[in-house]
Amino acid sequence: MRGARALYAAFDRFPSRKGSAVHIDRFARALFERSGGGLLYVLGGEGLPSYQREGDVEIVRYMREADHVLERAAGYGARLSALLDELPDLEIAHFRDPWSGLPIVEHDGDHLKVYEVNGLPSIELPFLYPAIPNALLEQIAEMELRCLHAADLVITPSQVTADRLPVPAHVVPNGAELRPRSERPALDRPYLLYFGALQPWQGVDTALRAVARLELDLVICASVHQRRAKPYRKLAEKLGIEARVHWHFALPEEELAPWRDHALLSLAPLRDCSRNAVQGCAPLKILESMAAGVPVVASDLPAVRELLTDGVHGRLVAPDRPGELARAIRVLLDYPEERERMGAAARAHVQAHLTWDASVARLQRLYGERMPAWPTA
Repeated sequence: MRGARALYAAFDRFPSRKGSAVHIDRFARALFERSGGGLLYVLGGEGLPSYQREGDVEIVRYMREADHVLERAAGYGARLSALLDELPDLEIAHFRDPWSGLPIVEHDGDHLKVYEVNGLPSIELPFLYPAIPNALLEQIAEMELRCLHAADLVITPSQVTADRLPVPAHVVPNGAELRPRSERPALDRPYLLYFGALQPWQGVDTALRAVARLELDLVICASVHQRRAKPYRKLAEKLGIEARVHWHFALPEEELAPWRDHALLSLAPLRDCSRNAVQGCAPLKILESMAAGVPVVASDLPAVRELLTDGVHGRLVAPDRPGELARAIRVLLDYPEERERMGAAARAHVQAHLTWDASVARLQRLYGERMPAWPTA
């Protein structure tokens, strides 16, 4: 560890089935390929070792749980500070959040500091913890600002996010892979698909209310533990559609792919809230569906318009309106040739503009501009 030249730090469990883990895997690999290895510092969890080595990459996981996420974040940051003292040869530190960033920007050393802004806790935490005090959110916002102003390079996957930040930021989009079509899953009737996490801003309740207006099944492949689905299962029961909603949890990619590849449509009913409309986002569920040739019906938000064009790659509808979502779905169900055209256009768009290879190449060019002594990508 003492010889590591590169550090990638993220206050996220890794690996996991969340989109953040897919992103971490791609960008951390890009960093370590360029630096000849390094240290990945992430959160641990059940079934994951606190330390492992994969070739020239060491993975250290913060394992301690806590009653509140901020208590865990403080412990995670303290451990990172101690790790930094063991990295005298560090040349670059890439971090995804202020919990990782503050120890890095406060640590003595002339290493390059790269802040990858995928989300801002000062905006997201109130959705997860409505009772969080405003004074605490102000402290977190101050931490974010300190990291932003101290960073040598700021990147983000969304232009909406870049426009909101008080410092210049480079947009490095999320990506997707184009894969061969999988075998059909074990469901003998057509279905809609939602896959991803179940946070309040995802709009899963809107999807359920829309399906209640349709004679069609909905498959939900949640990237989290089934306990997170309890309120949505209760809502499905209240709407009288529980028999038409099929749940799957934390599926590995090879099990998720068939559900994604054979869906009639993929849904991304994001809420119109500060987390999506002000902070910005770049949902992998949209990109991965497009790469599979499946049209997406999504909320008409600025960040979503960065990824797809209404009427070309799918349909955009007013957010938080189940009736409009249901109408858009119904129209596309009535025109299968239109769905096929949109799916093909979506896949071609990802292939031309939104692959992981293209995003990684852009990231490595940005590294090279600031560290010209490093090997050329």
